[in-house]
Amino acid sequence: MLNITADEVANLQLFSLALLLFYAGLKTDIQAIRNFLKYGLMLAIGGVLLSTLVLGLGLLWLGSHDAGGLDLGLAHTMPVGVAMLIAACLGSTDTGPTVSVLRQVGRLVPQRVQLLLEFESAVNDPSALITYQLCTVLFIAGAGTTTSALDMTQTILGGLIQQLASGLLLGVGFGYLARLVINRMVMDKEQLLIVAMSIAFIDYGFTHLVGGSGFVAVYVTGVFMTNLHYCKAEVNHEALQEVLAPFNTMTEITIFLLFGLLVNPADLLPSLPIGIGAAAVLMLVARPLSVFCFQSFSPFSWRESLLISWCGMRGAVPLALSFNVVQAIPNLRGLQADAAPALAPNAQSIVFIVVILNLLVKGLSLPPLCRWLNGQAEPASFS
Repeated sequence: MLNITADEVANLQLFSLALLLFYAGLKTDIQAIRNFLKYGLMLAIGGVLLSTLVLGLGLLWLGSHDAGGLDLGLAHTMPVGVAMLIAACLGSTDTGPTVSVLRQVGRLVPQRVQLLLEFESAVNDPSALITYQLCTVLFIAGAGTTTSALDMTQTILGGLIQQLASGLLLGVGFGYLARLVINRMVMDKEQLLIVAMSIAFIDYGFTHLVGGSGFVAVYVTGVFMTNLHYCKAEVNHEALQEVLAPFNTMTEITIFLLFGLLVNPADLLPSLPIGIGAAAVLMLVARPLSVFCFQSFSPFSWRESLLISWCGMRGAVPLALSFNVVQAIPNLRGLQADAAPALAPNAQSIVFIVVILNLLVKGLSLPPLCRWLNGQAEPASFS
């Protein structure tokens, strides 16, 4: 049996999530999508909020009171806080799976669609994290205290805003510090890797130490590092992404491996029906709605938007956040103490099932869809 404590899991999960967000920042190439930056931000931020809300409502209608099976309707639904935390976990479309699948379909996908999808999958990682934190403020604030829910929510929301603002400012500062260090010290790609990783670790640790959001800080630092100009021609955003890509892949594999080591497959079976239902709601309702509701602002055709809506793949970030859900559920406001032991593992199982089904279904169906759309689309839409 694997001998690993909850604290060790939490620390590894935080470390992995910070690396994923740093790489997501490095993949946020603003110059590449400057012609449709506004739409990309709408999709990455507004889309996460909308898909989280729709999936949360879907889970309320689908799930039983213990999140362990199907119970259609709203008579014996799971707690609202549990549904929204699960949905917030699944709000992010990960950079790694998206880029990997896009690489397989190659020229079947228009270049500008690829650029949008890479940008969206990078930006909505921190968007999903902030949405998750907002859900914890709404449903966990004031649990176990005599302070009114409104006062406690205002206090915690103020602290959250302070953390986000501190993370933003320190992330900008470390971004410019990284450029200074790279210009003065880096001579080759090996040194670039060491400097970039060191900056990321110091950035996260220092920001967390002073009470800011380390996740926001490392993401913002990554954004500035990939969009700033450097003295040496060989140092650019492509070089930064290239040297960090293996570590991002290693981090994603580590999260999946850790989940596989800690979860008994038999424990997933009771949650399989609701997991399948949640995956269907996410893929067929929540994700398409979060794309097409912004169609009036989109420079893309309806066929291209259909492809964009089907490319929203979930991966390591939802799994990493699912460990937080297990720790958060016992602290939900109004939740009976005897309900948490069943809800927590079932909620994590739902997240895992949705992620696996999402990767399998979309990964296998995306190439045929691209070929069909490529054959049906007008030449002008790919210009």
